[in-house]
Amino acid sequence: MSRLQQIVAGRWFVPAVSGTLIVLSWVAGGIEMALVGAILMVAAAVVAGWRIAVQAVRSLLTKHVGIDLLVSVAAIGAIIIGNFWEAAAVTFLFAIGHALEAATLNRTRSALAELVAVAPDVAVVLRGGQQVEVGAGDVEVGETVLVKHGAKVPVDGTVVAGTGGIDEASITGESMPVDKGEGDQVFAGTVSRSGFLQVRASGIGADTTLARIIHRVEEAQDAKAKTQSFIDRFARWYTPAVLLLALIAGLVSGDVVLALTLLVIGCPGALVISIPVAIVAGIGRAAKDGILIKGGEYLETAAKIDVVAVDKTGTLTQGRPRLTDVVVLDPALERADVLRWAANAEAGSEHPLARPILAAADAEGISVALPEHVHPIAGKGIEVMSAGHRVLVGNQALLEQFGVRDDGGAERAARHLADGGRTPMIIAVDDTVVGVIAVADTVRDDAATMVDQLHAAGVRRVVMLTGDVQAVASAIATATGIDEVRAALLPEDKLAAVQELQRAGHTVAMVGDGVNDAPALAAADIGVAMGAAGSAVAVETADIALMGDHLLKLPEAIGLAKRTVSVMRQNIAIALLTVVALLAGVFLGGVTMAIGMLVHEASVMVVIVNAMRLLRRQRAAGSARRPRSTGSAVERRPGVLTEG
Repeated sequence: MSRLQQIVAGRWFVPAVSGTLIVLSWVAGGIEMALVGAILMVAAAVVAGWRIAVQAVRSLLTKHVGIDLLVSVAAIGAIIIGNFWEAAAVTFLFAIGHALEAATLNRTRSALAELVAVAPDVAVVLRGGQQVEVGAGDVEVGETVLVKHGAKVPVDGTVVAGTGGIDEASITGESMPVDKGEGDQVFAGTVSRSGFLQVRASGIGADTTLARIIHRVEEAQDAKAKTQSFIDRFARWYTPAVLLLALIAGLVSGDVVLALTLLVIGCPGALVISIPVAIVAGIGRAAKDGILIKGGEYLETAAKIDVVAVDKTGTLTQGRPRLTDVVVLDPALERADVLRWAANAEAGSEHPLARPILAAADAEGISVALPEHVHPIAGKGIEVMSAGHRVLVGNQALLEQFGVRDDGGAERAARHLADGGRTPMIIAVDDTVVGVIAVADTVRDDAATMVDQLHAAGVRRVVMLTGDVQAVASAIATATGIDEVRAALLPEDKLAAVQELQRAGHTVAMVGDGVNDAPALAAADIGVAMGAAGSAVAVETADIALMGDHLLKLPEAIGLAKRTVSVMRQNIAIALLTVVALLAGVFLGGVTMAIGMLVHEASVMVVIVNAMRLLRRQRAAGSARRPRSTGSAVERRPGVLTEG
């Protein structure tokens, strides 16, 4: 497209030409060239109004009576009765309104434009032992891509060698670079700030996280909220009503100018743009902050959330159990001896809690021997043969099964650890109880702050839904300020809990990992996926996807939704009050067609400026505080603790 064609196609070309013709008409009138002035004024009306008229005709052909029809009828009627200035003013100001609307929507879509801008163009891959530069879309899955300092990551993939710091702001909204090493995941569109990485490509082109985000934001900004759908229905009967009012007023008063003025004054331009501009701005702001909201309807629903249900493991807690306690009960042994026996037993176990025990032994320099025999016992623990000794690791029922006598010390220690939110495991060697060890999944540092900020954002109750036992769940609730705990739940129980809250009249958001929480997530009014950057399913299916693994994004999302809906309501009020005031002014006298359009455009500007406030980043509600305690819950062996 040539430069001239770009200018003609630009949104401001028509208003500029029409405005110029109006000025020339005034000049001609000033030098007593009335006919030339009239022709120029009509030309100004035609230039500004022909697109409006074409749109009105197209709408009529689809049996839709829109705002364009009001403006077209008013302008044509004004020309017929010789009010050329009014015709030009109406169409010129309406054309400016269209240009402002387009400019504003483009401005509020800036988040999408920024996401597209960070998409990488080239990649450096290893082929035949040589570094080859290719287009980012030409990388093949499984190839090794080199990411050097300052370069954009061109694909989704896993680091296979090297270390470096990656700026993931375009994906997660996190401002600080994230350290990456072997086994870590990286995303297309992020930027290397230090180091050198070799990445095995797993997602390219449209299969990258960035591409999915762009697609989701694009869809979401075009999706309508319930309020916007209501206004569309409102406009379908409002426009014919204004036409009928103008016709009756003209017939009763015999004043054609009055009828035409009513047509112009009745154009709710600000009402038409009030909702779309707020939705686009709100969703755009969220995308910049690493929060994907599926559409206007979900944005509006999120503003009504008064109960938040959260999973425990991996949401309120780190999801990575660690060894917290080693209680020595045999005076002949040291702490390291008890840990060594536990690690020797767990070296042959596939249970998730084996990993933190082995990691602790390794960190303390304790050598671990593989067991000669491993016998898992469902619901109780594990029996192994190690260095010629029978080692039991499990609960009190395991000791009873093998006839191991406990004087009560192990049971008391285990109960004390469990009450503190830890998972206890009794260790017995041959027929002697030697100690108790415990593991715990640590509470996230920002979990308590998240609960505070949810309350500050208007959420009345935060409910924990977990499969873990009551003692562990209660310890987490104490540490974080959770309002209500429902423990020992199966996936279907979590679903029932969400439905029960909904029947009680609450608007419920469910936050979970999307696997065992899938039924509850689907049933909730808003399903929230955390840490969704690496999950294509989460990005596509969640109503709200928090791209980073940051708890404070949840209250931020709810707060933004409430601000957006508040702006929508303010805009609707501004638009309707403007129309009512102008209509009253017409009947009472003093408001002309040109004045009415000028006030209309002023109201459009007010609505736009009001919506643009959403693009500013707000500080999260609530104040940060330190967690109440460090105890937390973990998964455990069947019969001891269950995964939450």
